[in-house]
Amino acid sequence: MCNAGLFDRIFRGVLGFGLIIAALFGFTWGWIGLIPLVTAFIGFCPLYSLVGLNTGCKANSDKA
Repeated sequence: MCNAGLFDRIFRGVLGFGLIIAALFGFTWGWIGLIPLVTAFIGFCPLYSLVGLNTGCKANSDKA
């Protein structure tokens, strides 16, 4: 299951890492960076599936 493309995953990883670094320096809301970091690693965004968005992973059209 995949709905996040390569660029999206890289962006999420950098954003999540940056927010976590900010949390270590006292920005309490920075811990929310765990969400984009985890979605970057697994390549799946639950919000994208709710709205039907797919930013790069190919859909499996060979299903019989």
